[in-house]
Amino acid sequence: MRPGRRAARIVAPLLLGVLALAGWEAAVAAWAIPPYVLPGPALVARTMVAEWPGLRDAMWVTLGITAMALAAAVFLGVALAVAFAQSPWIEDALFPYAVVLQVTPVVAIAPLVIIWTRNDVVMALLVCAWIVAFFPILSNTTIGLRSADRNLVDLFRLHRASRLQTLLRLGLPSALPYFFAGLRVSGGLALIGAVVAEFVAGTGGSASGLAYVILESGYRLQIPKMFAALALVSAIGIAIFLLLGLVAHLALRRWHETAGAGEDAGA
Repeated sequence: MRPGRRAARIVAPLLLGVLALAGWEAAVAAWAIPPYVLPGPALVARTMVAEWPGLRDAMWVTLGITAMALAAAVFLGVALAVAFAQSPWIEDALFPYAVVLQVTPVVAIAPLVIIWTRNDVVMALLVCAWIVAFFPILSNTTIGLRSADRNLVDLFRLHRASRLQTLLRLGLPSALPYFFAGLRVSGGLALIGAVVAEFVAGTGGSASGLAYVILESGYRLQIPKMFAALALVSAIGIAIFLLLGLVAHLALRRWHETAGAGEDAGA
């Protein structure tokens, strides 16, 4: 990618964001909108600084649940995908239940999860976030394991490679681009699952994450603090997406064309 194109990809969204924030601040001042209805960005920033100790602690709780849920989704999703690729019978038996987990709203089952985990709030939040993040990794990795070049598969068979050798040296490398595509989706979904589950659970105390801060601020009409917590949730989501994108780029850049997809377009 040319330096000018790379700079444009960074400067353009930043400039648009600055203009949007400036317009927001100007509209709030021009129409004298009270802060309990819509605070301006400057007030939200001041509130975030003033409330930072509590927001920071809540952020780490939410981020911890998100990270644990994503790690569990990766482990179980990849393990099941490998089992599905090795045995169509296992896939036929279990995949419908994975679809059921995917299409069931987490807000509908969160109360049951809380009961089943015996009011262990952290475990309940982890299970709910995992349910939301699990399916994209399972589905994409399964497709990736079956996307290996058929000529290479025949070549492995010709040389009498074992199933394990074929999996490790052909199947898993072929699945990596699909896996990372699913991982980037699941990263955001794990955060959404953690926040939604906390909304339903109504947690407090040491398990208080950003969702609880949003709920509490709404009840107390501390709208600037609510916006500050929302801004942190958005920042975490953006950071997760960029971090996973960087990991995918570093893992694929030397051998797969998807690592540079879109870089040369319009260059």
